[in-house]
Amino acid sequence: MKYRLLTPSDYDKIYELWNSVEMSRRALNPVDDSREGITRYLERNPNTCFDALDTDSGSEKIVGVILTGHDGRRGIVHHLCVHPDYQRQGIASTLLKKAEEALKAEGIQKMFGLVFKENDKANAFWESQGYTLRTNLNYRNKSLNKEIPQGE
Repeated sequence: MKYRLLTPSDYDKIYELWNSVEMSRRALNPVDDSREGITRYLERNPNTCFDALDTDSGSEKIVGVILTGHDGRRGIVHHLCVHPDYQRQGIASTLLKKAEEALKAEGIQKMFGLVFKENDKANAFWESQGYTLRTNLNYRNKSLNKEIPQGE
């Protein structure tokens, strides 16, 4: 497996990967996860987003991706996805570790990720990585664009 920084030219392959995993597909929206939205995100966070490539396939197939950024204070994992055929091989853990190290190098001391409540597999993964469940907060959001769903 080869790990590298994401670039906007990876968009088609990461979008295909996201669509191969039900929970990742469910989290996508047509604006932020469009080519333009991801390009803007990667330009803002050029050193904190990574992919995992299967170099044995001969074509360097992207099999994992993490989109991680920060606001100068807190880091956030926006997307962490590994292709179903490659799960349980340590790829997600490695991607997360690389993102944590990159954020720490940028002065970020605390980070979080959002996981659907009913995604037991993902919640177990985050717990295994030392991420605790915050029960004293409510997550609130508001869509500023009619093309982006408000959420459940």
